[in-house]
Amino acid sequence: MEKEKMPNVLITGGAGFIGSNLTEVLLQKGHFVRVLDDFSTGKRENLIFDKAYPSLEIIEGDIRDLDTCQKAIKGTEYVFHQAALPSVQRSIEDPETSNAVNVGGTLNILLAAKEIGVKRVIYASSSSIYGDTPTLPKHEEMPSNPLSPYALQKYIGEQYCKLFYQLYGLDTISLRYFNIFGPKQDPNSVYSAVIPKFIDALLHGRPPIIFGDGEQSRDFTYIENVVQANLLAMSAEHLHGEAINIACGKRISLNQLVNILKEILGSRQSPIHQEPRQGDVRHSLADIHKGKEILNYEPKIGIEVGLKKTVEFFKRILR
Repeated sequence: MEKEKMPNVLITGGAGFIGSNLTEVLLQKGHFVRVLDDFSTGKRENLIFDKAYPSLEIIEGDIRDLDTCQKAIKGTEYVFHQAALPSVQRSIEDPETSNAVNVGGTLNILLAAKEIGVKRVIYASSSSIYGDTPTLPKHEEMPSNPLSPYALQKYIGEQYCKLFYQLYGLDTISLRYFNIFGPKQDPNSVYSAVIPKFIDALLHGRPPIIFGDGEQSRDFTYIENVVQANLLAMSAEHLHGEAINIACGKRISLNQLVNILKEILGSRQSPIHQEPRQGDVRHSLADIHKGKEILNYEPKIGIEVGLKKTVEFFKRILR
């Protein structure tokens, strides 16, 4: 019996934290995967896997260039648009560049996808679009209230995805990620996410730094749940520009997070508290019922198991 051919896919930002984890799983499943990345934040070593995959093609290029996007998308059926300039803080310091990448680059991907006629664009959005509304949990029908250029840019990307379905019939879906963590996340940038920074500090005997009182809470979501959601978004039927929360539907405070990590690592370091950062949201918690209904999404790995897996990864690379 002839083996079923798996669809060809493009992953923009495939050398980044989420993109490289997604790339590896799609390669393992037998897909031809083309990665488009300019390596400004993504890392080449993220695309070095335990096994060599001849079905992996890497294009070094910038999504701000429409011609590059067209060449990268040609011959693919599904586009996972992960590429972005991440970080709320970076967007506050340099809104112009982050807008050019996060809005202009997304528009280029959609234009190229429409022209070439791909089956679907799966867009990486962000829970930051909800802003600091006190309503919990955050559900997809709530109004957006961006508190940073990054959050606004992600929301504009969602709206473009929806419009491209409504105007041109391009099938799209926006996945609103909530505080993703796991292996390959960069602990060394000033814009790095909190979990790799905490692990790095505790592994090296330094006190982790918390901005604010530490009682702010997040719906931390392990990377394998996010990869699963992307695969479900590729195979699902009848997606018409919807936005869907991808999270665990549970939250913990940063103080609780540090305590869990201290217990895993056997550390006695106490955190240092500094002034809160501009644009940071106080509490975040996702309602994930829509994802369950439309994608059959169910998070498989909870935060404590995910933290243990992440700590094991960083123990290997940081020591």
